[in-house]
Amino acid sequence: MKRYRYHALALMGLTALAVSLAAVAAGGTASSPSAAPKVTAGAPGSVSVISEATGPEQKSFQAVLARFQQKTKIKVKYTSAGRQLVTILSTAVQGGNPPDVALLPQPGLMRDFANRKALKPITFLRGTIVRDWSPGWLQLGTVNKTLYGLYYKGANKSTVWYNVGAFREAGVQPPKTFPQLLQVASTLRASGTAPFSIGGADGWTLTDLFENIYLRQAGGKKYDQLAAHTIKWTDPSVKAALRTMGQILQANNVAGGTQGAVQTDFATSVTQAFSEEPKAAMVIEADFVAGVITGSTKAKPRTDFNVFSFPSIKGSPPSVVGGGDAVVMFKDTPASRALLRYLATPEAAEIWARRGGFSSPNKRVKASVYSDALTRQTASELAKAKVFRFDLSDLQPSAFGGTVGQGLFKLFQDFLKNPNNVDGIARQMETAAARAYKK
Repeated sequence: MKRYRYHALALMGLTALAVSLAAVAAGGTASSPSAAPKVTAGAPGSVSVISEATGPEQKSFQAVLARFQQKTKIKVKYTSAGRQLVTILSTAVQGGNPPDVALLPQPGLMRDFANRKALKPITFLRGTIVRDWSPGWLQLGTVNKTLYGLYYKGANKSTVWYNVGAFREAGVQPPKTFPQLLQVASTLRASGTAPFSIGGADGWTLTDLFENIYLRQAGGKKYDQLAAHTIKWTDPSVKAALRTMGQILQANNVAGGTQGAVQTDFATSVTQAFSEEPKAAMVIEADFVAGVITGSTKAKPRTDFNVFSFPSIKGSPPSVVGGGDAVVMFKDTPASRALLRYLATPEAAEIWARRGGFSSPNKRVKASVYSDALTRQTASELAKAKVFRFDLSDLQPSAFGGTVGQGLFKLFQDFLKNPNNVDGIARQMETAAARAYKK
């Protein structure tokens, strides 16, 4: 599943149609493991697994499942649901025939299934998660004080990708603080290069930028309150973050100006910064930017493009806004427990990490197993961040946080067009949030 974004999806009432989970035996070959997993070898029966993964991601996940099957002799039946995951799972749950285990891309989806009493607790993994994951991941996997989700796969959205040649010509270095970032932007402008390439046609790129600023400027507690709408979008902390965001979004900072940026999609925002005649020097977006650069341009890592962490604001600690996929259990069986225990081991992550396109939140996964230096850097920052929070817009009702042309996506696009309209946009955001939370 080559997805740039984990959109928040609402569980909808579905007609009672029969959906069978097509079982596909796990296949593929696994890389040599670095450590033996603590799983129950020879647990009886089989285990059915469903996820969104397709294409290369499916092959990599099946390589992990194949290794588990080899070690435990438990037969794994895998279903690739693609973008139909929500529909298939919801219908299966309603019909009383869910899979044993699923990989879910949104915390809201896990919360919905937990509230419907469809999930089984995985408290047997609490000690492992407390030891090997940062605290934020345990919180994300918990619903109503009960642990339901193991975050197996992560994404680091607190990365800034830069054109090495543009930085070299301007004589600047990657900044560590936000004031330094603004100074770098000023120097780049003076050298004739637009500092930032913004994919404003895809509203989620703008929510990601806001979230990185808000987490560092307001802190984790305020971030959690805003995510839960226990404080309003007119709160002074929101307005302060919007003003900071506006410093980046000024027309002379952005390739094509703000009007051009609002018409630029995500992929174009990346390629135009790393083409042979770049239009900008930096792209503020997640770790998956690297795949777009290497897949769509001739730019080479380290030589032509590189990455640094989103800078600290007013002394904020190392912080990451991210996404991730949680493993949940619909049926509590010995085989299901054995699979979850295996997926909590470094080996299960290292198999996929060696194949590329994967970051693990597990702190025990060795950085050396990642396929390239940039992935090693971004994955290490993801696992070791002192402050981690999930993508805020993905935690919202879908009408507010995850729907094209409305809610946060639309309002941040309006803000991009006029980044000085802080009070007006904050009021509109609160109106839209209040409406969405009443539904």
